[in-house]
Amino acid sequence: MSETKITPRDNGPLFVEGNFTIVDASGKPFGLAGRTAVALCRCGHSENKPFCDGSHKKVGFQSVVQARDLPPPAPKP
Repeated sequence: MSETKITPRDNGPLFVEGNFTIVDASGKPFGLAGRTAVALCRCGHSENKPFCDGSHKKVGFQSVVQARDLPPPAPKP
């Protein structure tokens, strides 16, 4: 799998599959131990951020996302 696919799961995390690297704010990569799929927290309640720990179920996080076209980016000055 060469392409990265990101799927916002209804009422849950962002599910990331493929070839990817996740880095912290300083650019240091997380050690993913060979994983080619991870779930990233979207609710903000995970004790294992940025990864999902299932907390969205306990706090009743709700968000259903449907694909749509974004407007063109604003021109850069």
